[in-house]
Amino acid sequence: ATLSLSKQGPGTVTAADIRTDHNVEIINGDHVICHLTKDTALNMRLKIERGFGYQPAAARRRPDEETRTIGRLMLDASFSPVRRVAYAVEAARVEQRTDLDKLVIDIETNGTIDAEEAVRTAADILSDQLSVFGDFTHRDRGAAKPAASGVDPVLLRPIDDLELTVRSANCLKAESIYYIGDLIQKTEVELL
Repeated sequence: ATLSLSKQGPGTVTAADIRTDHNVEIINGDHVICHLTKDTALNMRLKIERGFGYQPAAARRRPDEETRTIGRLMLDASFSPVRRVAYAVEAARVEQRTDLDKLVIDIETNGTIDAEEAVRTAADILSDQLSVFGDFTHRDRGAAKPAASGVDPVLLRPIDDLELTVRSANCLKAESIYYIGDLIQKTEVELL
């Protein structure tokens, strides 16, 4: 889409001064484009494109545009809707387990998408890029689900849920017994 901007100075030129068509919405109308310090006119035609990531102006230039550079200013393009990302890994506790971690992600966007959608898109991109190293379709998890359908879910609970004494729990773990299902398969003689 090609939009236009016309402003008579002096004054501040903001994104709200851009004349849009029905296909384009200005998200941040308060964004300052420039300041006109004299009584002069500013007229612009703005070419709006969709894209991904960052693209320098030289990479976006078409061969027919190189001959018409007078009055044309090519700008680098940043298509990313994400302004800032920060993350932290914090200790987490689930019931009696304290050896867990929690990932906290703080995402600030420009308002065109919400943070959850940004994480989902980033995960899809990462998955696509990592697919050259192997198949990440989680075959093991999918294969275990049909077999587990006939198994009592109590058998899949960890022995920590039994609220045993520390000594008893440690003895079971020393024998590689981590789930209730592992425990009931042992005979009394094996446990002694």
